[in-house]
Amino acid sequence: MRAVSAIVLAGVGSAGMAAPDGSVRPKTRDGGITLAALATAPNASLRPVLRPAPAETRVSTTHDAGLRQWVAAFRSRALAEGISARVYDNAMASVRYVADVVRRDRNQSEFTKTIWDYLDTAVSDHRIRNGKAALKKHRALLDRVEKRFGVDREIVVAIWGLESAYGAVRGKTDVMSAMATLAYDARRAAFFEAQVLAALKILQDGHTTPARLKGSWAGAMGHTQFMPTSWRDHAVDFNGDGRRDIWGDDPTDALASTAAYLKANGWRTGQPWGVEVRVPDGFDYASARRENTRMPSAWARLGVVAMDGRAVPDHGRASVLLPAGHQGAAFLVFDNFEVLESYNTADAYVIGVGHLADRITGGGPIRGDWPRQDRALTYDERIELQTRLTAAGFDTRKIDARIGPLTIAAVRAYQQSKGWVPDGYASLNVLKSLR
Repeated sequence: MRAVSAIVLAGVGSAGMAAPDGSVRPKTRDGGITLAALATAPNASLRPVLRPAPAETRVSTTHDAGLRQWVAAFRSRALAEGISARVYDNAMASVRYVADVVRRDRNQSEFTKTIWDYLDTAVSDHRIRNGKAALKKHRALLDRVEKRFGVDREIVVAIWGLESAYGAVRGKTDVMSAMATLAYDARRAAFFEAQVLAALKILQDGHTTPARLKGSWAGAMGHTQFMPTSWRDHAVDFNGDGRRDIWGDDPTDALASTAAYLKANGWRTGQPWGVEVRVPDGFDYASARRENTRMPSAWARLGVVAMDGRAVPDHGRASVLLPAGHQGAAFLVFDNFEVLESYNTADAYVIGVGHLADRITGGGPIRGDWPRQDRALTYDERIELQTRLTAAGFDTRKIDARIGPLTIAAVRAYQQSKGWVPDGYASLNVLKSLR
């Protein structure tokens, strides 16, 4: 089970909260990706300096020089990996240090939203309407994609909608500058060095140009926000023009590549991502764990049924997911839920994709209630929660502000010790009780 009470949003896209159909990709892990169009740090002024420059400017200038040294040093490795000197020099000539990229990378827990607030935006009426329009406009293409890869067209469209507002908000950050900055920063150097090399290979093979290599603050690119290594491993040339182009206005390759990615990660044709369910009075909430899977017919014998009171069809083994505890909506989630997690590990994101896909096909809204009186825990509060749980004998194993399976298990054990409903929901009430 992943984070339940809140999702972390770092740098929603430039049109994200201002417009009703911006990118809403959440971030809950290192390397996970959100769409953001960030302003870059200004270069040092060429005007005469009459007084000492602000400390931030001096630091930025120092990092600019350091990044240029990194670019020069990395050149030999890139050439050893088969990148030509011409491609490297051309691509890296205008690379500059982007302070905002480092700031966002180190403060990914800066903004939080509850899952219900997130879904209100992710599956807004506007996004649903646009999704239906996109499905209609590209039906012939999506029919071919679905036939080729076996991934539901609505799922592909929903990812497109959440990642870039159906192509409207693809990101404006210079990808090479962003990734070089993060490689130079060294916190996750190996990961971003690999991304730089993969991006250089994209350029060398002629799939796009440096000027078009734009994306999010961390290097995610195109209609459905692929990292360069994901593009390397999964992008396809679906229109047969010799390029795997996920950046241009034509979404053909991007949508097909998204389906190819999901198929490669185990998508099961004909299986839903999940189904909203109701649980009976007296339900054993401790059984709502991702590792506890049963066939839906077995869950039905325990009283877990679809919202219409019928047993969920046996699409495969499933587990009960309570993204906001026992006071919120409940879902039976299948293997395809985990496949979508390979795209982004946040439960909120996966539910957003799945529910948006359902709404695009004519399904209704989530019928369960949410504990809207609750608020998300802040970063400091999540750290405090884990610290206090561990000190009380309910070891979370990590103090990292991530409400993952270990913390959920600790919360559940604490709830059981108090005689509460053991749903693992990391709420403010649990923290207050620990204080």
